[in-house]
Amino acid sequence: MQRRHFLHASAAAALAGGLTLNATRTWAAPAGSAVDSRLLVVFLRGAYDACNVLIPQTSFYAESRPNIAIARPGTGGNAALALNADWALMPSLQATLYPRIQAGEVAFIPFAGIGDLSRSHFETQDRVELGLPLPGDALAPGTPRPDTTQGFLNRLAQELGTRLDSDQRVMSFTDRLPTVLQGRRMVPNTNLGRTRKPGTDTRQAALLERMYAGTTLEKGVAEGLDTQRQVAQQMADEMQQAGRNAITPKGFDLEATRIARLMRDQVRIGFVDVGGWDTHVGQGNATGALAGRIGDLSRGLDTFAREMGPAWKDTVVVVISEFGRTFKENGNRGTDHGHGTAYWVMGGGVKGGVRGEQVALTGPAALNQGRDWPVLNEYRGVFGGLFQRLYGLDAQALQRVFPGGEPRDLGLV
Repeated sequence: MQRRHFLHASAAAALAGGLTLNATRTWAAPAGSAVDSRLLVVFLRGAYDACNVLIPQTSFYAESRPNIAIARPGTGGNAALALNADWALMPSLQATLYPRIQAGEVAFIPFAGIGDLSRSHFETQDRVELGLPLPGDALAPGTPRPDTTQGFLNRLAQELGTRLDSDQRVMSFTDRLPTVLQGRRMVPNTNLGRTRKPGTDTRQAALLERMYAGTTLEKGVAEGLDTQRQVAQQMADEMQQAGRNAITPKGFDLEATRIARLMRDQVRIGFVDVGGWDTHVGQGNATGALAGRIGDLSRGLDTFAREMGPAWKDTVVVVISEFGRTFKENGNRGTDHGHGTAYWVMGGGVKGGVRGEQVALTGPAALNQGRDWPVLNEYRGVFGGLFQRLYGLDAQALQRVFPGGEPRDLGLV
């Protein structure tokens, strides 16, 4: 397996108040970085299919996805958007984030994620949010004993101490406080409005039943429609469970302005989760279910960036998911639970492009277990390197945020 590094090093990138219980430690920001940095983490719960968003430009991709692959740039109206020689982008980004991508405000980190191979939504989400070593990982001498009661963003807020001592500086834009922000520092959460698409439209099914009533096909049509309804309900239930009641992409789009105003005026570390990404069936390609959700998500992100105004230059948004999906499509024209995924990093001071360690996806040997993207950019290393840049945290502080982690500076800011 040939790995290529794209490590472009460059110098920089009514609510309850937060009560800090560890406000004695402060850290100097690195030269050129903003003391007033804002960080928003967006968690796509349900494991989105990164491979149809950040699209590898290899024949192996098209061969593995005969029904859901997106055509190469320049081959038609629904073709992928050009990015570089190795990667292209889902066309639903065209009207939203693509101008910012071209302007260098968005970086993508493929082959990112956690070493966990359980492929369980809940287990992996919890482990990512805790930011701890995996069970069985050896810890170096002197490494703090992992505390399983605190999430890594709460530990980060504790390390920043008095730099976050004013009201409402850390907040979760969720119904309940997520694991990532649980811990010794008290963090408020606010309930975002729920905006869901209506359930399955039964009008067409009723029309078909009337059409075939009294014919020899009546029973078969009724049984087929009933099976279809059961499968659709099962998939909807599974997707909702995987999303842990997170806001929908459409809901995020509608709430982006409110989140931006809070981040601009009060909040310095924020978190929001967005559900609806468990696309086992009927995922679509340039159009369809996934493309629609990515369109809503990217529209919300673009709205957020615009509403931040001048503060956008001091803002970093990191979009993550618990894991990726299988490289090959399944028999239902969808994708199943995978391993590595792609993170997005956005901001007015972000250095765009495709970053981190990569491998050419030219055949099964490049895949993890021959089925999905490998993890080459471990999430704690990615976040640790970013926190080092944003906040000037030293090695000891980073070990308290990510015990046993090794920060990797990808030159994101």
